[in-house]
Amino acid sequence: MTAAMPVAVMGAAPVGVAARTAWSVPGALGVIAGILLALGVTLGFGGNGALSLAGLGALLGALTWREPRRALLLGLAVAGVGAGFLSARTVLARPDPMTPWLGAQVTLRGEWDGQFLTLAEPRARVVVAPKPTQGPGALVVAGRLVPPEGRRTPGGFDQAGWLRSQGGLFVPAPGAVLVAAQVRAHEPERGLRGWFRRGLSAGLDERRAALMQAIELGDRSDITREEFAAGYSVRDAFTRAGLAHLMALSGQNVALITGVLVWLMIRAGASPAWRFGVPAALLLPYLLMLVQPSPSITRAVIMGGVVLVALAVGRGRPDPLGLIALAALLCLLLFPLWLLDLGFGLSFLAVLALTGSARLAGRLPARWPHTLRLAVAATVLAELGTLPVIAGTFGQVPLVGLPANLVAGVIMAALVPLGFLAGLLGPVAAPLNLINGPLASALLLVAQTFGQAPVLTWGVIGPGGTLAFVTAAGAGWLWLMGRVPGRAVLGAVLAGTLLTALPGWVRPAQDIVFLDVGQGDCTLLRLPGLTVLIDAGGSVGSDYDVGGRTVVPALRALGVRKLDVVIATHADTDHIEGVSGVLRALPVGELWIGQRKTDDPVLTAVLNEAQVRGVPVREVRRGDRVQAGRAALTVLWPPATCGVPRTTTTASPFDWTWVAGTPRSWATCPPPPRPR
Repeated sequence: MTAAMPVAVMGAAPVGVAARTAWSVPGALGVIAGILLALGVTLGFGGNGALSLAGLGALLGALTWREPRRALLLGLAVAGVGAGFLSARTVLARPDPMTPWLGAQVTLRGEWDGQFLTLAEPRARVVVAPKPTQGPGALVVAGRLVPPEGRRTPGGFDQAGWLRSQGGLFVPAPGAVLVAAQVRAHEPERGLRGWFRRGLSAGLDERRAALMQAIELGDRSDITREEFAAGYSVRDAFTRAGLAHLMALSGQNVALITGVLVWLMIRAGASPAWRFGVPAALLLPYLLMLVQPSPSITRAVIMGGVVLVALAVGRGRPDPLGLIALAALLCLLLFPLWLLDLGFGLSFLAVLALTGSARLAGRLPARWPHTLRLAVAATVLAELGTLPVIAGTFGQVPLVGLPANLVAGVIMAALVPLGFLAGLLGPVAAPLNLINGPLASALLLVAQTFGQAPVLTWGVIGPGGTLAFVTAAGAGWLWLMGRVPGRAVLGAVLAGTLLTALPGWVRPAQDIVFLDVGQGDCTLLRLPGLTVLIDAGGSVGSDYDVGGRTVVPALRALGVRKLDVVIATHADTDHIEGVSGVLRALPVGELWIGQRKTDDPVLTAVLNEAQVRGVPVREVRRGDRVQAGRAALTVLWPPATCGVPRTTTTASPFDWTWVAGTPRSWATCPPPPRPR
């Protein structure tokens, strides 16, 4: 295969003008435009929505400008606008039946799926906080109903917006949160999912069983609680290694499972109608009923089903771009607010990028095995295609994603189909799990090992960053098509890097930001040459990591990649518990504390984390200060205690700007007062 061969993903037909303007492409663009219009009418139409509509109009015009069927395609786009608008308005206008009970103490009975509690009467879904430790099944839980919260800090989680996006034409959106929840009764899950779940965990310990449920069912509720070590969770390891997508059901699961079944039917001598028709008619609907609907698995099932049906009837593989547009059209008609869902964007960006896999593989060294070239090309393109979303949302970009995915891909090729078979066998799958267990352990080892590698921190992707990425991606695509030389791509990447870095060089931030961390305090001070974080919040009596899940995302969204000083004002949980999470996530120059209390567990945890990370700890007193240009940060409390020495662990990077208070010797006492 050479770069000049016009081959698309999965060996599809060449992509020309007719393929680009397949009916599903303008239809999908129209549906997206209709949903944006409905969102503007209902929730307020902002600048981003206007720009999106303008961009969609320009793209549609470019696709149909020289197309003979321009009038037909434009008509399909207009019909899509109407369908998308009606679908979104229907979902947005549906009232939440739990609204009359907001603020009340209630006891609810429903089916718990690990994420939402589904009630039969009234027909509604509710979030439960804190999440029950019990597995999925029938649940009776008491608590107080409150409305979901919006985004309270930069980079924070918009719970209300995300819950709104989970509703569809036939699925109610969760509109209330049951807080201070206490489980009164629980019955294990029964039926198809209960049988399948017991097969995944038969004979396995908790960690490997949790991993199998995440891989096969997309249920990450158990794996979230697992840790490799204190402060190093399994989920964080997968994220830092670039393997988080393995725990979100996607096209990889569908391709591996259906591929094995098709191969077995070919070996059995089945005709094309049977070898492709049986998976399309039986396996894919079963898989969709087994798991919770999500953008990635729904897209994969639609695309896989269309491909299998086309092969079964002898029509060949469909055009990839038209197939992707068809999947987007159907997904958004059923779940219109998925357009705002992060998983929807990641799934479709990745699969769009994968359409260039064959071309990129053709440009890799010919001496490499063909399978390796395809694997490398697919991994690189999927990571590049989702780069702006990953960087802007999670604030970090894994640097070892390529080798980690290549190693993990070999394990997943065996683990996914064998795990699916174990689920089908149910409780009698223990002998098969003698194979699945070591495979799961190997995958955990890959995540643990690669998850310790450094990551590239990032902030919010603004208009300049988006423009830079689109320019670089367009240059890269033209290079794959053989239209521009490689140096043009390099130039576009370098120009984009300069464009995104220039604002921070020209105008460094100078501000004070107060972050909402609940009861406690958290203040960010930014001066030229000095970035200081004062406290990081905390949650008394809760396992919620305020530092890692609230403060760190906010800092990254504000463009903070390192902290010169972190100050722990005093040993109260609601002020300094989150400091440990900050120390784990960002480079820190110094940690300042007041009096060192050896009997306080929260302060001890912070100091231990500083020791592990090699962060110098400085005990400060009144009069101590650090200079940053024309500004100085001066300590007002606590006062120096006569005869009590202070310590600073290891060398401090700020000795050259540090000005100690008077007296310089902490063991020197002032003269006693004269008697009157």
